[in-house]
Amino acid sequence: MVSNHSLTEQTMPTPARSTAARPSGQTRQTGIIAAAAALFAAKGFQGTTTKEIAKTAGISEALVFKHFPTKRALYAAILAEKSPLDDLLAAVDAAAHKQNDRQVFTLIAGHRIRRHTDSTLLRLLLFSALEGHALSAMFFRTQHRVFYDYLAGYIERRIRDGAFRRMDPLLAARSFIGMVVHHRLLHEIFGVPAHRGPEASVAAYVTLFLDGLRTAAATGTPARARLRRRA
Repeated sequence: MVSNHSLTEQTMPTPARSTAARPSGQTRQTGIIAAAAALFAAKGFQGTTTKEIAKTAGISEALVFKHFPTKRALYAAILAEKSPLDDLLAAVDAAAHKQNDRQVFTLIAGHRIRRHTDSTLLRLLLFSALEGHALSAMFFRTQHRVFYDYLAGYIERRIRDGAFRRMDPLLAARSFIGMVVHHRLLHEIFGVPAHRGPEASVAAYVTLFLDGLRTAAATGTPARARLRRRA
């Protein structure tokens, strides 16, 4: 992100205005995040200036720096605003403690595949990866890797329980996340029309994946049928 002024620049004193209510700091901050995310997603990081962000947000450039004194602070705020994880991880963890395999995978897939999804985050992440931008590494560490590591750990535990067949847990976790990401790329980036709704798509992906993970004993397949499959 290219700055037109120093990060320490201060605004000049202006006369107090009593006729119109000023937006709160939180409102301004939300506006800055929305403006920055939209511009980054449309133009990339190298093609966006702080002056443009300020103009889009309807504030001065100095106010952008007041709320986000560093680029890293702005990127972190975009991730937190566009992809909150605390509630999701709590729900996934609760399902995992109950060994509810379907719910664990459904929650994770449903977080990304849902109605009225905002493609802004996905687009700016693609820009960040292609430009070698810091946001790419930040997102992978705080978002993708959280899911990979958590899901890999869960799969490994279920393998020890005898519920899942023996396999590489990390590769299995990446395979599932890969299905979800590919779905989003097709429909949000390439514009391929979806032939099923989000809920039906999530259910189909989860069923397909769990059928491949589960052992015959876990699925309740009769012994005779298991023998025929092995033959």
